[in-house]
Amino acid sequence: MFEIKFYEDEKGRCEVDEFLNALQLKLRAKALKWMEKLKQEGPNLPRPFADIVNGKIRELRVRFGSDSCRFLYFFYEKVIIITHGFMKKTEKVPDNEILHAERIMKEFVDRNN
Repeated sequence: MFEIKFYEDEKGRCEVDEFLNALQLKLRAKALKWMEKLKQEGPNLPRPFADIVNGKIRELRVRFGSDSCRFLYFFYEKVIIITHGFMKKTEKVPDNEILHAERIMKEFVDRNN
């Protein structure tokens, strides 16, 4: 079993919490349910629930009706660090979202080594 942590910047801001709080209740509940599944299965959580996006950055896929949101994350030892979430409107994960997750991962690793 893995532990899940939402990334917080040095000022304590958590983009994941902000994103979750802005979601409609049913979509938020489903996202939290899939996070629990991710916690249990880690890197073995299969498609269509999770996938590798780029390098060490992965995505958790949550769909409810016509809404589709993604949470980008990476593994740090036995911890899953969720960097942020966003509503997905295109087939491909936007490059700016991947770059944002990569910057967060670098900052997190630098701060924790």
